[in-house]
Amino acid sequence: MVEKNDPNIDTLNTAITTLVEIAANPSTPRNIKKDLTDLIVELKKQNSPVSVRAANAISALDDISQDPNMPSYVRVTLWQAVSALERIRE
Repeated sequence: MVEKNDPNIDTLNTAITTLVEIAANPSTPRNIKKDLTDLIVELKKQNSPVSVRAANAISALDDISQDPNMPSYVRVTLWQAVSALERIRE
């Protein structure tokens, strides 16, 4: 069971907020918005430990960030979310 004051949950929520902002940005390409929306849903599911969800998200975000259509400033913001997810420990 996860404690309400778990710093990993706070960090996960920070990353989710960043991803939501990217997905809501009108300059973000449609295919990237869809991928991010799907990823946000997966991050919010509580069927696996936070650390596992974070590791899976980092892998997915690495793939998403390779999209050549992604504006550079969106990529930078995306890596901020990755940085937050990398701070999550078991």
